[in-house]
Amino acid sequence: IIRIAQMQTSSDASEKSSSALSALSTLEAVAASPTPITASEINQKLRLPKPTIHRLCLMLEKEGFLQPRLDGNGYLPGNRLSKMSMGIFCNNEHLKTERHSILQRLSDKVGETCNISIADGSEMIYFDRVETHWPLRVQLQINDRVPVYCTASGKLFLSNLPSAKRNRLISKLIFEERTPNTSIDGDALKVELKRIRREDIGIDNEEFIQGMIAVSVPLRNPEGQFFGALAMHAPSARMDMKKALEQVPSLQIAAAELIQTMND
Repeated sequence: IIRIAQMQTSSDASEKSSSALSALSTLEAVAASPTPITASEINQKLRLPKPTIHRLCLMLEKEGFLQPRLDGNGYLPGNRLSKMSMGIFCNNEHLKTERHSILQRLSDKVGETCNISIADGSEMIYFDRVETHWPLRVQLQINDRVPVYCTASGKLFLSNLPSAKRNRLISKLIFEERTPNTSIDGDALKVELKRIRREDIGIDNEEFIQGMIAVSVPLRNPEGQFFGALAMHAPSARMDMKKALEQVPSLQIAAAELIQTMND
């Protein structure tokens, strides 16, 4: 009887281990896909019984790791999976050191404050930044939250969302006229986001804080999925938008270096 019980326990443990590995492999397949991926397409890689893969996808969707497309045709990374990947990027001590060094070199090169931010609902959160040495600067701190509709990084994030999700989020935004340049028209924002998506550069022309301009470039994983933004901001009294846009190549180089630290 004891031996049978031991065999049963071993079998249960093996089954749980196999299920956990299948769930992780499912998440890996979704994270690696540049477009929404269906359960059948996931299973082309995993070769699991059809009922198993559908059960896994439903479970991972229920727990927030996967998110279905609005039309139900395929899965995207859910909030919990996105936060997990960002947690690795943000909290790994080795990555923190390298990330901050890259930011410091970028700030020294462009001569202005640089930051990395990630999206959280209708806001962007600063999770790393390097301040310029100039006495005239805008004081924004790590963990500060800023709106998505009037910041360079926020608009870049919105432009990278699938259209249905982007429109749904915009419809729920509470627009506040923070400066004379802030657009509080959702339709006008959608038009601007099309340009940002095409150029892959976010711009804030004194829309969030009067007297401050900013430009941003995307941070994408090797599969091309947006997960954050790298930005530079400066007082408009010291740098105009034309000069700020001239710094974009430097930001793009630094963004590539940041991505490389994740892959090393």
